[in-house]
Amino acid sequence: MTEKKEIIQGFNIDLITFNEAIDVLVSKAKAKQGIHVVTINPEIIESAKKDKELKEIINNAGLVLADGTGIKIALNLKGKKQERIPGIDLAYELLRKANEEGLTVSLIGANQNVLEKAQETLKNNFKDIKIVYSHNGYFSNEEEYILLNKIALEKPNIVLVALGSPKQEFFIKKCLEDHPTAIYIGIGGSFDVWSGNIERAPEFYRTMGLEWLYRTFKQPQRLKRICKTLPLFAVKAIMEAVKYKYFCEGDNNGKTTKQ
Repeated sequence: MTEKKEIIQGFNIDLITFNEAIDVLVSKAKAKQGIHVVTINPEIIESAKKDKELKEIINNAGLVLADGTGIKIALNLKGKKQERIPGIDLAYELLRKANEEGLTVSLIGANQNVLEKAQETLKNNFKDIKIVYSHNGYFSNEEEYILLNKIALEKPNIVLVALGSPKQEFFIKKCLEDHPTAIYIGIGGSFDVWSGNIERAPEFYRTMGLEWLYRTFKQPQRLKRICKTLPLFAVKAIMEAVKYKYFCEGDNNGKTTKQ
């Protein structure tokens, strides 16, 4: 998708700024050129290493953006200065642009109460937002078929999917088969934040790249999952950076090639 990429532990990460990503997505939406956007973090990477199909989906996505602080650090260790692009911020700014440009939107995920509150917030913030279809994240295989048909029928320009990873990635893959002209972004728990159900980290934590730490304070059950993934990811990131420094060089596209 973008000219510059870097490989982090087998995954292609786009080297792009927040504003550049927004410009690309708005342009694609207007042109009705479908694209799957993955906002990646260490947990997703560790999960995808164990799931061949998930890894394939991620590496075939149109944009893979550095959401997690760990991804940003891993890139920096390899000399690639990349800003963090949180999925929730990317999606919110894209909705702002959709409101201005008259692009249509579909929202999928969360429970019904959270989904309705999130929609209310968005409609209050963006007076002209066109939400043409929404559905909560609880559906059977049979209901999923109906849901996919409904999205294809409504033909939204942008589809935000808040099912959590990896479910949202698999769902988006199916969506693209039936409605290939939309912008699809998996945004995890963003609806919970927009609904007011969950408080987002204060600006200080976000600026310092410690939003994950604040969320852990608020949701201690996350600690076990983080402890299983972050240390291993960090060790591998350091090893990869050392190998890159001594045995590899970057080509003009930012990809690594062996000497």
